[in-house]
Amino acid sequence: MKKIALFACLLLSATFVKAQTDSFSMNELTSLFKNDSILKSFNYQTGKVVIGENLATINVPNGCLYLNPMQSKYMMEEIFGNPPSPASLGMLLSDTPSMITGARWIIDFNYNSDGHINDDDAADIKYDDLLKQLIEEADAASKERVAQGYESVKMLGWAQAPFYDSKNKKLHWAKELAFGKDENHTLNYNIRILGREGFLELNIITGMDMLPEVKKDIDMILGSTNFNEGQRYADYNEDTDKLAEYGIGGLIVGGVLAKTGILAKIGIFLLKIIKPLIVGVIALFGFLGKRFFGRKKEEEEFNTVNQEVKAPEADSTEENKTQE
Repeated sequence: MKKIALFACLLLSATFVKAQTDSFSMNELTSLFKNDSILKSFNYQTGKVVIGENLATINVPNGCLYLNPMQSKYMMEEIFGNPPSPASLGMLLSDTPSMITGARWIIDFNYNSDGHINDDDAADIKYDDLLKQLIEEADAASKERVAQGYESVKMLGWAQAPFYDSKNKKLHWAKELAFGKDENHTLNYNIRILGREGFLELNIITGMDMLPEVKKDIDMILGSTNFNEGQRYADYNEDTDKLAEYGIGGLIVGGVLAKTGILAKIGIFLLKIIKPLIVGVIALFGFLGKRFFGRKKEEEEFNTVNQEVKAPEADSTEENKTQE
């Protein structure tokens, strides 16, 4: 309530709030406030959540929340202004997201059915060579983003060098990315969980300053999600099941970024827990305006305060019952 009251005071102030780098119309600030209300209205889940068609199970960690595929897609496209993309398997959130305070991190879940990944190459990979290839792919994807009217994106390097857990068949690594001219870089932390005929993609999205927080949580995140019986890596049957055309190295490069469209999703959140000091809140409006309203070349007109905005209702066919 304190944040809402402070926001109202800023709107009604005789001297209109202006950030150091941006100024905002009443419609922009109103839309920010309404989008925050939409985020809070979503149907978040806890406990055990089965994703896909009995593909895998997420044991939602304490303090985290799961958001179903339809509402995740709405969040990414309608609220945060990403290009349209196929629905994911949902999102795992570190806490309830807010346009005003952000969240520590958000994980986007997808499944790739390219086939069973042979991990024999894991011990021989030269990650510096892979980094060069990844930077080239990011540059190519960036040109397409710009052509569509979105910010450019540049991969700066590893934020966390790749590591493969051969026992649990889980690979993870992290990239540091720069969007447009923004000095606040984005962390894209990637996890791949290998299964019978494909792999789960868990992409952790947050700001570079949250890397220590993500590293602290990474074991919890890795342990939270596993394939269900019949879909596990050990269930692979070489006589009947599909084998992928690439190995562990191909999970990091080799066109995977372009196929999944993940570059259309990353960089949306520079989510920070910001103390609600008045000076901080004023700066925050400028920061959020730049990130959330400055993404397209030509800004869309926002609805007036009296126009009704409705969030999509939860898809009862996709959601699972929450278990405490």
